[in-house]
Amino acid sequence: MTARIYRPAPNAMQSGRGNSRHWVLVYEPAVPRSIDPLMGYTSSSDPTRQIHLTFDSQEDAEAYAQKNGIAYSVQQAQDYVPKRASYPDNFRADRKTPWTH
Repeated sequence: MTARIYRPAPNAMQSGRGNSRHWVLVYEPAVPRSIDPLMGYTSSSDPTRQIHLTFDSQEDAEAYAQKNGIAYSVQQAQDYVPKRASYPDNFRADRKTPWTH
């Protein structure tokens, strides 16, 4: 079982950072999902798909994986850069690109 440690991206629909401050440990799928022939539901017999552990730092997540003998890979987080634009900036006369309708 291999685990992946990453920091989730902030929600694209909101301006806040939300859940992007924590690090997450999830197991990579060991068994592919299968489709139920009668109902068409997607299911899996892999119970590790339900495990979703959160940590305050990357070091805590790595320490947990090493302590429990879990093989892991770390996906480095990209820095979050908030946009510093405001609504009135859309109508400024010195815009870089012209505003037309």
